[in-house]
Amino acid sequence: MRCPHFDAGACRSCPLMGVPYAEQLATKQAGVRALLDPVAGTTAPDGSGLWDEPVPSAESGFRNKAKMVVTGSAEAPRLGILDPRQHPKHHDGTGVDLRDCGLYEPALGAAFPVVAEVITASGLIPYNVGTRTGELKHVILTLSPAGGLMIRFVLRSTDQLPALRAAVPALRRALPRAEVITANLLPEHRALLEGPEEIHLAGATTLRMPLNGIPLNLRPQGFFQTNTALAAALYALAAEWLDATTATSVWDLYCGVGGFGFQLAQVRAHDVGPAGPLPPGTERSVWGLETSPDAVAAAQVTARELGVDDRVRFAVGDATVLGEAPADLPDAVVVNPPRRGIGADLAGWIEGSGIRHVLYSSCNAATLARDLEHLPGYRPVRARLLDMFPQTEHYEVLMLLERR
Repeated sequence: MRCPHFDAGACRSCPLMGVPYAEQLATKQAGVRALLDPVAGTTAPDGSGLWDEPVPSAESGFRNKAKMVVTGSAEAPRLGILDPRQHPKHHDGTGVDLRDCGLYEPALGAAFPVVAEVITASGLIPYNVGTRTGELKHVILTLSPAGGLMIRFVLRSTDQLPALRAAVPALRRALPRAEVITANLLPEHRALLEGPEEIHLAGATTLRMPLNGIPLNLRPQGFFQTNTALAAALYALAAEWLDATTATSVWDLYCGVGGFGFQLAQVRAHDVGPAGPLPPGTERSVWGLETSPDAVAAAQVTARELGVDDRVRFAVGDATVLGEAPADLPDAVVVNPPRRGIGADLAGWIEGSGIRHVLYSSCNAATLARDLEHLPGYRPVRARLLDMFPQTEHYEVLMLLERR
């Protein structure tokens, strides 16, 4: 893949741009194994190799989310990033327009011109980081696997909110698949993507994100993997590995909107409707924990819609504390922490719990290796790299651990 913005030095978000994809994948696998092999070993308990072949991604057109800085003027807005060739402390607010970025799914690219027209029609003044003037900081677009769109306008204040509201009907006519439209308020001059307050403007309150036959829901400030195809592969792989165990109950820590949880609960399309529930003994109970109230609310919507909220439950809380956890320990736990990993306290709790299996999904092999050192009572059974982010050094690693 080639990119004119990268070649011109105007965007460095993809440091591996131009490197043959097979080489990217091999380099990531080698780097991850260099960190994990000294801790995890290279052999599974049955004597086979621990590592499966990496799961590749499409090289382009894979991103389902666009987080665009808005610069320029209301008459000629730019959607992309701040110009990285300027010093951050003396930035004049000039931006690089990345509407033609090859990483985005095509339906996102088709929506950018309409969003730019709305900015112009409503007179939304882009925020200038140098002068700290203007109102519109970012636009954030998310595309569902079914083609629906969530469009969010991040504003400094409510001053231009009436003008934006007035433009929403035209936006919906031009983009009939815009299912959720909101404004987010970020008054502080800080390097943040969004603020805590979300104002619903039109459409539904959640974006339906069907994945592997499960109708997940996403609220504006919830998290969803940005590579839809690889997210589906990740959750399906976790379920495949856990299905080879005898686990009938799971805790899903850092559960997000329930991507792992519903898959591991063995929720299938025939859980509801004429086919009836799964046969007794083939279902799993799941309890999920997540700090984001928006994510938990969305997961609870999915559970109710599927009619499984009696056995798939979610709560708001800190996974490193587990203050409101159920009394009965599960057969397995899945953790999908941020880059910092689960940390010594949670790893120590799992180590002392006696829980039989751990599924660890990591975006940082260095912290995964550190956490494994706090789990000496577990041995790795399977491991696999999924290339969630081609053209960059980022990835996802899934590892199954079992009690020794």
